[in-house]
Amino acid sequence: MKKLRTLTGRLAQATLVLGTLLTSQAAMAVNDLPGGPAVNQTNLHPPATRIAAELYWLHNFMLVICTVIFVAVFGVMFYSILKHRRSRGAKAANFHESTAVEVAWTIVPFLIVIGMALPATKAVVAMKDTTNADLTIKATGYQWKWGYDYLNGEGQGINFLSTLDMTHRQMSDAGKPQGDDYLLKVDNPLVVPVDKKIRIVTTASDVIHAWMIPAFGVKQDAIPGFVRDTWFRAEKTGDFYGQCAELCGKEHAYMPIHVKVLSQSDYSAWVAEQQKKMAAVADDPAKVWTQAELLARGEKVYGANCAVCHRPDGKGAGPIKALDGSPVVNDTDKGKQITVLLNGLPNGMPSWKQLSDTEIAAVITYTKNAWSNHTGQVVQPAEIVAARK
Repeated sequence: MKKLRTLTGRLAQATLVLGTLLTSQAAMAVNDLPGGPAVNQTNLHPPATRIAAELYWLHNFMLVICTVIFVAVFGVMFYSILKHRRSRGAKAANFHESTAVEVAWTIVPFLIVIGMALPATKAVVAMKDTTNADLTIKATGYQWKWGYDYLNGEGQGINFLSTLDMTHRQMSDAGKPQGDDYLLKVDNPLVVPVDKKIRIVTTASDVIHAWMIPAFGVKQDAIPGFVRDTWFRAEKTGDFYGQCAELCGKEHAYMPIHVKVLSQSDYSAWVAEQQKKMAAVADDPAKVWTQAELLARGEKVYGANCAVCHRPDGKGAGPIKALDGSPVVNDTDKGKQITVLLNGLPNGMPSWKQLSDTEIAAVITYTKNAWSNHTGQVVQPAEIVAARK
């Protein structure tokens, strides 16, 4: 009876644990993300461009050919093993080369390879044709974010950084993923018009990254010191997601890509809005700012660019050093922190020279006077201009 009670108790405990697991899995259940990954996805993304559709067809075409060859070769092999096995009294034939067989197994594979190469070559040539683009955008990989510069076409002159949304990094640190777009949400998505040829010029400032949007059939390495390019023409509006596809360091998992495809009228409205914002924040590097102005500006810059790693409270996390109480931040030599932001550090701290002189001056002033740091120091944009030279 005692053993029965013990067994019953263990069964009840196991049932409780199983119920808890099922409940937690239900709470964490996610759905397919339109333009992004699907739950239990086993095939390529639904294509949103003609090139992606061509790649989808090629994938299936090659799979059919390989399957037919696999079945034929192993079918003949296993048939021969079973039909001519020794237990059935089969005796090995004694013969030499056959000219017909030699010709057949040379010509047939050659024809198969040609049949596979022709459509593949056609697709590759089309993927490399970046001429006559309606819009040219430079995508620069940084550790660990993307910088976008609109070089030609409507929106020329617009530029911004695209970084993982801070709430998603916090969810990752807490081990509590939520939402269908977990680790794919960014603060500033790349915006393009529908049915326009978009040329993407890729490069990087530190290590090799890769700009990849599966639904567009696009994957192009971004290599420091080199310029590569690719293109796409989205055939429908919506949100499309990808990630850096090269292992680029410890924050590689936090470097998503989000492309928002708008109608032409909506895109024109977005361009007008961005140009107004850029005009509003255009700064004169010779302007002398008050400490209060720099602190207010620096807090925004810190929240948009630095807090995802150093945390909003400046305490850092794991190998990421804290800024609160940092000897470099509190040093009377302002040049030390300026050098770090402009050039980065070999331990993973990236260069932030892509920020404006005013933004760098503001965020340094903010960190020197935030949390427990009370240096009272102020850095002016002119000091950053001088340090860049």
